[in-house]
Parts: sequence; C-alpha cells; structure tokens
Amino acid sequence: MTEVVSLLSLPFLLGGIGTLLIEGLLRPQPLPVWQRGSVPGLIHLGSWLLLFGLFTLILQRPWFATVFILSLQLVVVQSSNTKSRTLNEPFICHDFEYFWDAIKHPRLYVPFFGIGLAIAASSAGAVAIGTFMLQETPLMARVSATHFATLTLGSVVAGAVILASTWPSMPSPRLLPRQDMHHLGLFTSLWAYGGALLRAPSTPPPSPFAKGLNRQGQATDLATLPNVVMVQSESFMDPRAWCADINPALLPHFDATCQQALQSGQLKVPAWGANTVRTEAAVLTGIAPEAWGAHQFNPYRRLVRQPIDSLVQVFQDAGYRCICVHPYPASFYLRDRVMPNLGFDQFLDINAFEASDNAGQYIGDAAVARKVGRLLKDDDNRPLFIFTITMENHGPLHLESPSRSSLGATLPDAPWPLPVHQRDLAVYLHHLRQADAMLGSIKQHLQASTRKGLLCWYGDHVPILPDAYQAYGPPDGTTPYVIWSTENAQEGESHYSPPPASSPCFREAYQEIPDEQQAALPAEEVGIHLFKQVFERGISRDASKAIPEHQEQE
Repeated sequence: MTEVVSLLSLPFLLGGIGTLLIEGLLRPQPLPVWQRGSVPGLIHLGSWLLLFGLFTLILQRPWFATVFILSLQLVVVQSSNTKSRTLNEPFICHDFEYFWDAIKHPRLYVPFFGIGLAIAASSAGAVAIGTFMLQETPLMARVSATHFATLTLGSVVAGAVILASTWPSMPSPRLLPRQDMHHLGLFTSLWAYGGALLRAPSTPPPSPFAKGLNRQGQATDLATLPNVVMVQSESFMDPRAWCADINPALLPHFDATCQQALQSGQLKVPAWGANTVRTEAAVLTGIAPEAWGAHQFNPYRRLVRQPIDSLVQVFQDAGYRCICVHPYPASFYLRDRVMPNLGFDQFLDINAFEASDNAGQYIGDAAVARKVGRLLKDDDNRPLFIFTITMENHGPLHLESPSRSSLGATLPDAPWPLPVHQRDLAVYLHHLRQADAMLGSIKQHLQASTRKGLLCWYGDHVPILPDAYQAYGPPDGTTPYVIWSTENAQEGESHYSPPPASSPCFREAYQEIPDEQQAALPAEEVGIHLFKQVFERGISRDASKAIPEHQEQE
C-alpha cells in the first residue's frame, strides 16, 4: 500500500497545483482561490480528486492521467479566453456541446481558436499520449490490483463526497458569466451553471403570444392581410456613428427605409458577436432572455422538446403560410426540430441553394433575397410570413482578404495595405453593403406583389471585430431595427445619406423625442411591435398584459 501511495502522491500534488496555475491563465482572471470562500475552494479540491482518481483508474498511469487532465483544462481555458476576447463572455457549462459542433462545423469555431494552435495542440497531445503510454509503466504491473483499486476508487469517492457535501452550499450563479467566473473560478462556475440547468423548470416560460389574436378585431378576409418578411441579418449594425472612418453613404437602402419607416430604432440584443439563437428566440417567442433562467444561453435546447406559443403560431392561426429560410444546415442549433415547434410550415435550409450562390464563405444575401422574391411570387391565395436568417456576414472574417477595389465605398480614406485593425473591418463592411442591397431587393419584391407588404429588418448581434474595437473602442452592443410598409413607400424614392457623425436610423423627428423614449427596444418586443403593425389592434387585452415591460438589464 505504501508503494502505491508514493507512486500517486507526487502526480496528485503537482497536478492539483497545476490546476490552479492553469486557471490563472484565464482572461479576465478569477479571484485567487483563497479569496473565493471555503465552498468554491472545496469544490475545486473535490473536482480534482474525482478527476484524478477516475482517469488514473482508467489509464493506470498517474502521470499520464495528470497531464491528460491538465491538457483538457488548458483547452477549456484557451476556449474561454478566445470566447471572452471575441464574444465578451467566458466559457460556461453549456459550451461543452460546442466541442461537438466544432467537429461538425469546424469553419465556425476552429479559426477563432487559431488553426495553427489547434494543429499544434492536437499534434502535441498525440505525441504526449504516445510517449506516456509507452514510457510510463502501468500501476497494475507494479502493485496489487486491490491496492490500486482501493486508492484510485478512494480518490473518486472522496471527491464525490466533497462535492455532494458542498453542493447544497454552492453559491447560485447570477447568470452573468463574467462575474460568476471572476467570483467562483473555473471549476465552481462550471458546476454552478450545470446545477442551474438541472434546477431549471421543465416547461418554457409563458409567451405574451399565448392568448393569440383578438379575433373580434382581426381581419377575416385573407386578401386584406399583408405579406410579412422578417429578416434577421447576420451581424448587422450601423457602424458609421461608431467609426468616423466609414463612408457615410455606406447603407443607402437602410437610410431610405428608416426615412419611410413605420418604426425604427436600436434593439437591445442578448448576444455579442455570436449566439444568434438568443436573439432569435427572444424575437420569435416574445420571452425576455432572463425569463429563461439558465436556458437563456441557448433557449433552443428547451424549445426542441415541445411546441411553444410564438409570433409564428399567431401568424399561422390568422391564415398565414409560415416559411423559415436559412442558408445553412438545418440541424445547426437544432433548428430542424425547433422551427416546426415554433409553428413554421416549411424550413428551407442550405439544400434550397446552389454552390454558385456563395458570396465569400457562405450563401450570399443576394441569393437569399432572390429566394424570398420567388416565394412571394408563389401565390396560393394565402398571405406569407417569411422569417429569414442570413449567413453572408458570418465570421470568421479573417479568413477572407479585403479588396482594395471596394474600399472607396467602405473606408475611402484608408491606406493600402490596410493596418491590422481595419482588415477584418473592411471585409465586414463589404458584406454589410450586400446586406443593404438585400434590404432594397426585398422591398422591391414586396412592392411588386399585388398584396401589400411589411418588412421587419434587424441585426442579431454586433460583429466579431476585436482588433477594430481595440482601435476605435467597442460599440454599445445594440443593433438597428426597422419596420417598413409598402403603403409608406414613396414614388421616386431617394436615398438619404447622413453626415458622418449622425446616427442615421434616428430620424430628425425621432431625435426630438426625450432621451428616455429613445432607449433601445428589448429584442423580445420587436415581434410584438411587428404584430401590432400587421393586425392593427394587436394582441388581445388579456394577452397585452403579458407583454414584458421595458426594463434596463444588467
């Protein structure tokens, strides 16, 4: 027994210290372990005991087990740092599923981690595994099976007991990832978020669309209802007020649309740089992100289990044919199972497009606009609700090279070659112009229809531009939205180009409204506002009580 203890003690002690050193690589850094309180410290110890005992039991090589665990922790820490740098949010328990997504959709994930680093880490891991497997003698060849099992299982049991005893006292996460990571550290924050998921209610929170339409006030003649196109434009924001170097005439169709809009302004979205489904779920369900509790970080994990009242179902109940268009594999984010639960009759994914439709890395916005136009021409005497999720401006932007020929329309005074902080920005602005052209194209398709039409356009989140944000300062994280009607369109439409320092989506009349009324609209309310524009009287009196009040969130 003494020999087994001596063989295990050194890798156990050094590995435990190693977990703290690797945790110290997190950016932003968590509090030192001695400043977090006794419970987070015990959870860290229990986690290490459990992992060390379990992997040593499986691998029979304590040094190999130690290096293996520390390597896995280093991957999580590196992933967290990358996520913090690009998405303003550290790694949480929910993110483990994205390792599998990274295998299925490597383009969306691996480049942010660093392709060279990923290859180097994989190669080093393979070499280390081979070296330890060959060089370290298995414990079962040196000690009795009874002694080996006693100590390794004892470590597992000790870790499990510590975790079980501290579980009731574990601090509840505030569901503010940066703050929780800072106060709890890596191991405890992962356990805390996992526990919050286990405790989360099994049913989705109530939707303000649960009461449906006020049928006494809704139109009974389908011919009087407009076609409705709602576009969730990838990474769409108006960057001109944020960066004075950008051409003020960058978004002519957007400017003209805001001039004629029924409603426009800024949208307070629950995502930064990615995590599109957080905004998407808020818009389609009308449910505030915080109402989802621990599921707010990926509401579709809950929505995949059961149908829910939504904006889509309200349109469907009113006689609309509801179609979702998303030029990416339908299985991503489980949309192939979620969209039917939300009420969509049809989901057109990447299989509805051709390879020639690509613009950059993904299907272009122009192709998506053409698809929407063809759907609007396919008249079956029912009004259409088309929800479109674009992809063209999705990162990683650094995989594309900026074009000097397009700089006149985006960054007219920029030098060539571009400085580092403008390279990804130039690529982003090029695709942003294509999104603007898509907006103009969809307006034309709506105007060409014999049925009147409404367009709701908004951005899901700001883009991933860490170098540009470091140079110019980060934007406020809101995105623009606009609701436009063919009935507001004027003949001889002229494109409005604002002066460089202005915020173009706020019209002159709107700028006279008091500041408290100019606050960004929560994402969960934009669908409600669209609903009211379509059905005039909007939600029934009872359902309107369920509309969330506008509140500032942390």
